[in-house]
Amino acid sequence: MNLVSTQWLADNKDSVVVLDGSWHMPHAKRDPKQEYLNAHIQNARYFDIDAIKDLSNSLPHMLPSPEFFARSVGELGISQEDKLVVYDTAGIFSSPRVYWTFKAFGHDNIAILDGGLPKWLQEGRPVEAGQVDVEPKVYKPKFQPQLVRNMQQVVQNIEKGADGELVIDARPRGRFNGVDPEPRAGLSSGHIPNSVSLPFSEVIDPEKRVMRSPQELARLFKDLGIDVNQKIITSCGSGVSAAVIYLALEIAGAKNLALYDGSWTEYASHPENKISKL
Repeated sequence: MNLVSTQWLADNKDSVVVLDGSWHMPHAKRDPKQEYLNAHIQNARYFDIDAIKDLSNSLPHMLPSPEFFARSVGELGISQEDKLVVYDTAGIFSSPRVYWTFKAFGHDNIAILDGGLPKWLQEGRPVEAGQVDVEPKVYKPKFQPQLVRNMQQVVQNIEKGADGELVIDARPRGRFNGVDPEPRAGLSSGHIPNSVSLPFSEVIDPEKRVMRSPQELARLFKDLGIDVNQKIITSCGSGVSAAVIYLALEIAGAKNLALYDGSWTEYASHPENKISKL
């Protein structure tokens, strides 16, 4: 179960650990931690994407080491046995990145709150303010390398052409096509050769801000010529919205999925890498 409804969470909130995984693009100038302190679902802990990461890497929010991840989530009062539900303040945006991160460390007992905090609030459900006191736990991760791709693997995959893994890019099409600038200064727009454009917003219902139905997603992938049974790598700007596409593919039945952690920020910062534009 990779998605749960607000009603399901309301009925089961005492048997799960709830995480606020909100994150915003830097240009949004929003403080997700402060927003969490102002209002969050009862007993939710805050998972900080920009803190629980590889602190030695200059790239944004790269996966941390298993040891650092274990220590960080243990301090949030989480063990590998807990059932987790993660949400964000956008509806569905950064919560799938938290979802994928846990899965990368072997935690499959996790789901996304469909519609996130906006839907929860729209329905008049309760929130609270302030920090939640938790008792630290021991967390034992089991890293799943098959869910992650690095730059070297992505570059090698380009050479395989049609025999390689399909790369799906979640960025807006203008950036994919090389006609709109990247939000990060000095970074060329364009895309990884042979990749396919699917802006993450297209897998979400624009009015309800919930994930489209499995049937709608299946039709969307089919119309783009994407076979959900093939091996797929999702990518984006910095590895956040790529996880939205990762989740959508899972819902549509895909099994052979990985996420390019460094995504376009890493790929385009290496001048030797080939960049395609339309």
